[in-house]
Amino acid sequence: MNDTVTFAKADQKTEHFDVLIVGAGISGVGGAYHLTQQCPGKTFVVLEVQDHFGGTWWTHKYPGIRSDSDLHTFGYRFKPWTSAPIATAQEILTYMGEVIEENDLGRHIRYHHKITNASWSSADNLWTITATRTDTGETARFTANFLYMCQGYYRHEKGYTPQWDGMADYKGTIVHPQTWPEDLDYTGKNVLVIGSGATAATLVPAIAGKCAHVTMLQRSPTYFRTGRNAIALAEELRTLGIQEEWIHEIVRRKILYEQDVFTRRTFVEPEVVKQELLGAVRAELGPDFDIDTHFTPSYRPWRQRIAFIPDADLFKGIASGKASVVTDEIERFVEKGVQLKSGKVLEADIVVTATGFDLNVLGDIEFAIDGEPLRFSDTVTYRGMMFTGVPNMVWVFGYFRASWTLRADLVGDFVCRLLKHMDEHGYHRMTPALRPEDKDMPLLPWIDPENFNPGYIMRGMHLLPKRGNKPEWQHNQDYWAEKDEFPAIDLDDGAFVYG
Repeated sequence: MNDTVTFAKADQKTEHFDVLIVGAGISGVGGAYHLTQQCPGKTFVVLEVQDHFGGTWWTHKYPGIRSDSDLHTFGYRFKPWTSAPIATAQEILTYMGEVIEENDLGRHIRYHHKITNASWSSADNLWTITATRTDTGETARFTANFLYMCQGYYRHEKGYTPQWDGMADYKGTIVHPQTWPEDLDYTGKNVLVIGSGATAATLVPAIAGKCAHVTMLQRSPTYFRTGRNAIALAEELRTLGIQEEWIHEIVRRKILYEQDVFTRRTFVEPEVVKQELLGAVRAELGPDFDIDTHFTPSYRPWRQRIAFIPDADLFKGIASGKASVVTDEIERFVEKGVQLKSGKVLEADIVVTATGFDLNVLGDIEFAIDGEPLRFSDTVTYRGMMFTGVPNMVWVFGYFRASWTLRADLVGDFVCRLLKHMDEHGYHRMTPALRPEDKDMPLLPWIDPENFNPGYIMRGMHLLPKRGNKPEWQHNQDYWAEKDEFPAIDLDDGAFVYG
């Protein structure tokens, strides 16, 4: 399954492929599958900086790591998911490994390859990619007709940790979940988890039974959804002996329909949805718990991602007394813990900064077009996957309110359709460009903060491409529209300039 091709003199030759995929995570493995199925004549390679496939599910090793969306939609459309909808990292890795093995994708993946530069030549209609072998230090060079960016949107080597006053004074241990030490022993320790997103909500119940006490410290509350980690329809269909392929498709459609309804309700009747979400929390924590302070956000539902809490384990941990939640802001670190702006000191042996991702744009690779350095913030995005002035390149950027993989599959179909279209017409390059009717279009930030405003996007918005005010010039985050729009994209539209 791990058929990594090694070559001793990689720095002395350049290998050529029709398509070069960056990253062997959920998007890259999916992209490799789509190429083998829809463009079987194309040669391709997958370059992965880690020593294993899986992306997030390989690099993140903190206790309890699991998906925060269901695997019937986070899983690929072409391979049924047969277990509980909220899955552990190991379950997801096993699933991805099966995709690689069943489709003979391992022979295309090169591990330990950190890409440093990507340069496009219009004279040659080629990308030249330079990578460093992290295991040997050698330089590897590749050329490719098409660049398929599947590396995600954040830095895997480190997470985002704010710099608070007094951190050097703290005598305990500070860790970020993204770089969790394998030898960290939290048995019998007091642990403080800073943050209130999906990572914090996963970590707290995972360690609550082993540490002395765990406290979740949040600056402001987050919305959560609760429910059984099971889907009754899938269980019933299995009892009836229905094929797993059918179950996968039926359950997938049911979930997508319900997600669509829920998302629309958050815009049409946000207060009703808010009370429903808070009611589910109140049912777990009881009438005397201060829901208003600790679990009532100031924003409407879905302006930030809503994590699913399987079997309400976070709230059960709080109700049991093994975990607690504090809503306050950090004034500074002190020797024994954290001093809050209220004046209270939270003592802790270990502080976990579950404070989010550190956004990067297209893998922190240095890009150039015909010798000129490329700044992606100077470009305009075409449907959140291509950029004006950048030839023969597609980026997979998933959904905020639906599973990432849904868009990875749509983009995979588009890439294959585009490659076949170019072959049929003898084109060597395609460059997105604003049409005459787009020239006076207002250019706006990548995403409207009033629509969605997670911290990592807000911190890195200046690095991201611009969007326009027309559907084709933005990432609209609406899977339920894009599942019909993507197959209908006119490849002869004026936004596509061929050569």
